[in-house]
Amino acid sequence: MSIDPEIIFEDEYLLAAYKPEGWLVHRSEIDRHEIRILLQYLRDLSGQHLFPVHRLDKPTSGVIVFAKSSEAAAQLQQQLKGEHSQKKYIAVCRGYCPEREVIDYPLPPVADFKHQRKRSKSDLPRQEAVTLLRRLATVELPYEVDRYPNSRYSLVEIHLKTGRRHQIRRHLKHIHHPLIGCPKYGKSSHNRFFLHQFGCGRLLLHSVRLELKHPVSSAPLVFQAEPRGEFKKLLETFDWVEASRA
Repeated sequence: MSIDPEIIFEDEYLLAAYKPEGWLVHRSEIDRHEIRILLQYLRDLSGQHLFPVHRLDKPTSGVIVFAKSSEAAAQLQQQLKGEHSQKKYIAVCRGYCPEREVIDYPLPPVADFKHQRKRSKSDLPRQEAVTLLRRLATVELPYEVDRYPNSRYSLVEIHLKTGRRHQIRRHLKHIHHPLIGCPKYGKSSHNRFFLHQFGCGRLLLHSVRLELKHPVSSAPLVFQAEPRGEFKKLLETFDWVEASRA
């Protein structure tokens, strides 16, 4: 069952919305055939011209914010680079990950286009990237997916201190706890297992909470959106709903 985007907050300066997985934030040459474009959908829904403030990858769901002027967009973008905003994600990864972890591992830019891929990875400058991780819950399943008779998974809370492309997915792979449902940085055997066993074929990464200050009044704003669809059903199956709200 498809899930449509939904406006969760709107005033004369900004709009916050729920982004379903599979939607592009805006049109891109990287995925030129995709017709589910969040920016256009919300413009039509609100009747307002909107300016992107930040982005969520196509397979990621959750809270996203747009501004109604270039000035408000610039102010909000500056906030998101600093310490006065908080972005909280939840995700499911392979194995029992550490209870708490600071992943401080510089990352090279993601090469999306052919001319970028011609360059050696060693030639690409690495950028500072810091991810904070907290384990919320675990499950052990009586299925042999890899080389062990049982398979373990963790529900994790993630906060970004920097905003590099695919940062969460790349960092979780770096600590050997790849995200479930990620075809690029995950493990295909576990991705197939979740699809066939639980009917869940999506990337299990969701932007659950965003805190920032209003671009005009400076009043604190908190936007939240719980997972829906396949992700929600999986949380219910593993009895992780309360843990996901911690």
